[in-house]
Amino acid sequence: MDNHVRELRGEHGWSQADLAEQLDVSRQTVNAIETGKYDPSLPLAFRIAKLFGRPIESIFDPGSSR
Repeated sequence: MDNHVRELRGEHGWSQADLAEQLDVSRQTVNAIETGKYDPSLPLAFRIAKLFGRPIESIFDPGSSR
């Protein structure tokens, strides 16, 4: 699944650790999502979308893969 988490995180000036803390996940989880090695659960994907104030479809594209 392709995603824009890294770009959005960068726009906010957050480190992976900053984002992980806000989402209550590990920094390794954020890294794995950003690199496409891990697809977040639906609840986590919704938390990410809410945190960035964007529709989930604008962050995650289930039709593509890395």
